Amino acid sequence: MHRVASAGNTSNSVRPRKEKRLTYVLNDADDTKHCAGVNSLAVLKSPATDGCEYLFTGSRDGTLKRWALAEDGATCSATFESHVDWVNDAVLTGSNTLVSCSSDTTVKVWNGLSEGSCIKTLRQHSDYVTSLASAEKNSNVIASAGLGGEVFIWDLEAALTPTSKSGDATEEDCSNGVNGSGSSLPMTSIRPISSGNNISLQTHSQAYIPVTAKGHKESVYALAMNESGSLLVSGGTEKVVRVWDPRTGSKTMKLKGHTDNIRALLIDSTGRFCISGSSDSMIRLWDLGQQRCVHSYAVHTDSVWSLASTPTFSHVYSGGRDLSLYLTDLATRESVLMCTKEHPILQLALHDDGIWVATTDSSVHRWAAEVRNPQKVFQRGGSFLAGNLSFSRARVSLEGSTPVPVYKEPSLSIPGTPGIVQHEILNNRKHVLTKDTAGTVKLWEITRGTVIHNYGEVSFEKKKEELFEMVSIPAWFTVDTRLGSLAVHLDTPQCFSAEMYSADLHIPGKPEDDKVNLARETLKGLLAHWLAKRKQRFGSQALANGEAPAGKDVPTRNLTASKIEVDGSADNDAAVYPPFEFSAACPPSIITEGSQSGPWRKKITDLDGTEDEKDMPWWVVDCVMNNRLPPRENTKCSFYLHPCEGSTVQILTQGKLSAPRILRIHKVVNYVIEKMVLDKPLDSLNSDGAAGMSGGQVTHPANGGDGIFRTGLKPWQKLKPSIEILCSNQVLSPDMSLATVRAYIWKKPEDLVLNYRVLTSKG
Repeated sequence: MHRVASAGNTSNSVRPRKEKRLTYVLNDADDTKHCAGVNSLAVLKSPATDGCEYLFTGSRDGTLKRWALAEDGATCSATFESHVDWVNDAVLTGSNTLVSCSSDTTVKVWNGLSEGSCIKTLRQHSDYVTSLASAEKNSNVIASAGLGGEVFIWDLEAALTPTSKSGDATEEDCSNGVNGSGSSLPMTSIRPISSGNNISLQTHSQAYIPVTAKGHKESVYALAMNESGSLLVSGGTEKVVRVWDPRTGSKTMKLKGHTDNIRALLIDSTGRFCISGSSDSMIRLWDLGQQRCVHSYAVHTDSVWSLASTPTFSHVYSGGRDLSLYLTDLATRESVLMCTKEHPILQLALHDDGIWVATTDSSVHRWAAEVRNPQKVFQRGGSFLAGNLSFSRARVSLEGSTPVPVYKEPSLSIPGTPGIVQHEILNNRKHVLTKDTAGTVKLWEITRGTVIHNYGEVSFEKKKEELFEMVSIPAWFTVDTRLGSLAVHLDTPQCFSAEMYSADLHIPGKPEDDKVNLARETLKGLLAHWLAKRKQRFGSQALANGEAPAGKDVPTRNLTASKIEVDGSADNDAAVYPPFEFSAACPPSIITEGSQSGPWRKKITDLDGTEDEKDMPWWVVDCVMNNRLPPRENTKCSFYLHPCEGSTVQILTQGKLSAPRILRIHKVVNYVIEKMVLDKPLDSLNSDGAAGMSGGQVTHPANGGDGIFRTGLKPWQKLKPSIEILCSNQVLSPDMSLATVRAYIWKKPEDLVLNYRVLTSKG
């Protein structure tokens, strides 16, 4: 598991003293498919109430899915979306309770047969949660472990008991991590009382604290529990198997033998035998009663990442980094290669007479396994005797004696979609070029969340060069593809630094000189559904003044004029311009957090309007509801305007000029012509003093216009002479912006110097 910064991990511990971030995750394909590797598998073996059997998958794309299984295929019947990072493990307990854990440091409890509703989010871990274990005959016990070295044993009944008198908080719909019940209890978490959590607790009902198994000094990657829940085993980077009493969290023994990270563990129903798989490529069988390793099996040539055993614990299926699935008879040491994959094997799950195999690819496959009678597999031939030294299998492999797999094709496949593995933000800061695992190159428009070109399997580097534009626009967003899809991050105030003219965005019915803030309009587009729902719930009065509706306990915030810029150019409504309309058919998901909720994820079309500053960053709410922007860095560009050397034509400029960075050179041309043709410079353009010359600065109106640098056909444009603008002796294109000239032509930290010259008329 790579220690990479999480796409959605926006807690203050990761980003100290910064405002909360808003991330939106784009979807291009069928939402019923995973778009990243599958880390976890769980089969609902007993027929559900509808008579259907289900497979649950948890993916590196941050979601879990429920698949209704049939003889000839599988259909996605629900997506469980709430985690904001990789889902690392999932277990089923009781009749239909699904428990998942994630790199977002949380454990989540779900109703497995629901449409994706989360019952509770447990926030006890301090780092990635890597593994879960459940007790088959004790549905109330769950164990969790992670990279922080923590092992927690949860009493689910106690953990799910509300810690508030509020009756409507008994079941929290936290599919987005937001408590939509309106209660004062956020659905966040179960934390120690000493953790500083600001949840208001009743004195008679304190927050539940799980049992802690203390002893691991390093990361834990594997857990297993016997069926009664009386024995727990754990392993990780300390290379030892630890055995615990989960009822008290006390250590009972420590087993040494592996020489590398322990990645997989199994324990038999009686609690006597344990099987471990390690990055040292070895599988070991332990007798817990004798507290020793009784057998070691050198089957794999690389790390063993997953294990599954037959019900009688007589045979073990194993998979790992060497792309291979093996079946080993624990008594005779006979092994057989069942199949080889194109990707490392992450997880195994037995189902009837077959085995589900999950890999770093987004697809999941079921293979024949002869679970009821494993000897049938050995009768097909090709078996070998497992050595007991880790190098023995590697040596055989090098000698060319690689076994032939028993099965060539899976019996059933659940296809995923290719995940994005490469991306490049283009200079126009609106488009991102991506490449997926299938080699397909696509061009995305970030402000609408859609693919505007699918180039197929072409050279990513060549397409990037082909799409290069000499433009300079501030970096108002960042992107990562950790979840297999494009995750776009907005951080204040940087995200509000980019503006474009409405004419360049082709917005109909809007004055071409109006400046459009890309982040503000993108946020309005993302939250259009939320705003509409909010109006339905609370009326427009709550929107006009930014006050919370009755019953919503929102912390007051000082939004004074000195701290906040109110953009007067746009109407204070929910109008979304076409370049910022997000698809309702394939809506993005947002990942964010507010003042009280932890990080959460939800589709923008599933927001219900109750979310507020407790659930979302205050600056997002303020921007969308009240049209206010936080203070930003200077969006102006200072420059000098001089005649070219040897030119006899001069105009009077009062020293340094200033204009928006996005100002086009053709407006500078207009300015020069105006100065030359008119008898005197304009001291003021309109009666309200919105624009004019003041101390050599070209000032600009609050409504986003550009003062003297205005577009539109003016009488003097029809007159001679024609003007060229140069920088560093290079003639500038009229469509270039000042920012582009500064970045690509001027290339100096000093104030920009532009030169003008008259073109001789040919008429």
